Order: sequence, then structure tokens, then C-alpha cells
Amino acid sequence: MKKNFLISTGGSGGHVIPATILYKHLSSVANIILSTDKRGLKYFNKDNIKFEVINTPKLNNIFFFPINFILILILTFKSYFLLKNKEIEKIFSTGGYMSLPIILAAKLLRLKIYLVEPNQVLGRANKFFLNSCEKIFCYTKEIKNFPEKFKNKIITIFPLVKENIYRLKQPNENKDEFTLLVVGGSQGANIFDKNLKNLIVKISKEKSIKIIQQTHQNNITDLKNFYTKNNVKNEIFSFDENFANNIIQSDICISRAGASTLAELSVLNVPFIAVPLPTSKDNHQYENAFFYEMKNCCWIVEQNQFEEKIEKVLKDILYDKSNYLKKKESLKKLNFQNTWANANQKILKTVNEN
Repeated sequence: MKKNFLISTGGSGGHVIPATILYKHLSSVANIILSTDKRGLKYFNKDNIKFEVINTPKLNNIFFFPINFILILILTFKSYFLLKNKEIEKIFSTGGYMSLPIILAAKLLRLKIYLVEPNQVLGRANKFFLNSCEKIFCYTKEIKNFPEKFKNKIITIFPLVKENIYRLKQPNENKDEFTLLVVGGSQGANIFDKNLKNLIVKISKEKSIKIIQQTHQNNITDLKNFYTKNNVKNEIFSFDENFANNIIQSDICISRAGASTLAELSVLNVPFIAVPLPTSKDNHQYENAFFYEMKNCCWIVEQNQFEEKIEKVLKDILYDKSNYLKKKESLKKLNFQNTWANANQKILKTVNEN
């Protein structure tokens, strides 16, 4: 008989996407329930995943703290009975305050807890529960802000990406136009919408270029009309469940530095220009990008230098492919042993042994 596990997540795609991938990895050995807040619901297919809504409030507002503290206590009791009634044996959390009630309930029930840290900086919720967890899955042992005394709990795995991504192949690279993918991540990126389109039109007068761009739903029509009017081939979208198909069409990507997006770009061998979100907690997006830059897989352009630097970086790539090709080769070496089977084997081995 299969065991029963629960994965706790919520909030942004950066938490939910790794949780849904972990869901797939664990499904072969256990019955899985995923718990999420309401914000996280939009990031997964609700028809294919068993889920429960635990809508945890934030505790960062001093004025509402007493009310939210009471809500978290109520949600902890709700979580306690959920875990007990569903006979859950092990808990997995991808971090964030959303997991607080579930993990507190798991501690009361003395269940085994596993953490997942997709970023290069240890999240505050994960740090808070390090003492209580069996193991924490990370992409490297060199995690920023990680207490030395708990480093024996780190299990390094390849970045979590969807199973189908490993099967995708890039189309013929000898196509006529250079294809640029622009993606702002789950939080969006107004700077790309406002400060990039005129540069794309300028470059298109010198080089054949196609733009695939993620933008806010309300901005799709205006952006599409702008590029079409200026004779730039374009595909404009807001959310695409098969986002990886956009990646494999692309030669390069300008992107925020969320861990999931960079992992997909890396596995699909598409070099990227990372523009870290400067307001990301503990500057984790910069650290995510820096991990790949140190391996010569990407460029980093900080947001406060975006307008002055992005044109030079793009033109250097377009007019001299040598550095670009070196980065593609570095990505290939980085992912030499990165397969779904290898990731699955390590995750299941760890869960079965602990």
C-alpha cells in the first residue's frame, strides 16, 4: 500500500512550480496532496493534482498582526486534523510563510519534514524550520545564509524542471531570424515592456529578429500592435502552460532570475541575460543569476543599469557569436548528467532512507 505525503506551497510560481514537479517525482511511491494558498492555485492544473487550500495570511503587517496570528492558530488546527485524517506520514515544503500552519501541525504530530530550497539564498521560512527537518533539497551546498551546523542536512539535486522538458529538442538553429524571448516571470516586469520595445525595433532594422514576449494580459494588444506596425515578427502572451515551447524556439532570453525559469533555460541550453528583480527577498534573484554567471552560462544586467547596458549586450551577441556559443557549451556541460531519472532516483533514495 502506498504511503501518504503532503507538499506545502503557495504564493508565487517560484514556490508552486517546484512543488508540482516534486509532486510528480513522489507520486510513484506515495499518494500526494498539495496544500496551497489561494494565490498559488493559478500555477498548477487543478484537474491533475489533489489539493487543499490553506490560505495563510502574511505576518508582516504590525497593525493586523493580532488578527493574523489568531488566523494562523486556527489554520494550524485545521492542518492538524487534515494531516491526521489523511494519515499523512511525511511533509515537504518549498518554503514561504504559506507553509507555516502545515509545518507547525506536522511538528505537533511528530511527522518527518523535508524542505526544498530552489533559490541560491536560504529562504526565511526554510531557515526557521531547519532544526525540525530531516533533510533539505538544494541545488548546491553553497547556499547563502545557510547555518554551518545544519549543512549535513543538505541533499544536492539538479534544479527541478518538468519531466517533458527533458524530451524537448530545439528546432533547426540555421533559421533566418534571431529569436529573442522576453519573460518577466510570475511577478511580471514592466521595465521590459517600457524600455525594450524601441530597442528591438532599432535592432530589427539592422538584423532580422523575432520577439516572443510575456506581458500583462492588459498589455498584449498594444504591444503586439506596436511590433506589427514596425514590421517586427512577434508572439505576445501573458501565461502559457507550455512555456518551454517558447524557450526552444528562442536563441536567447532576457529574463528575471526566478529559479524555475533559469532552470528551464539551462536544461534547454538557451543562454540568457538575467535582470534580477531588485526587490526580491535577500536579493535571491541576483544570487540565482550569479550561480550561472560563475559557470559562464549567462550575462547579468542589473535593473538600475538596464537602459544603458542592454543595447550593448544584445548587439555584442548579434554581431559576434563567439561568447554566445561558449555559453551554450557551458550550459551543455552543466547539464551533462541532468536527467529526470537521475533527479528522481536521488529524491526517492533520500526519502526512503530518512
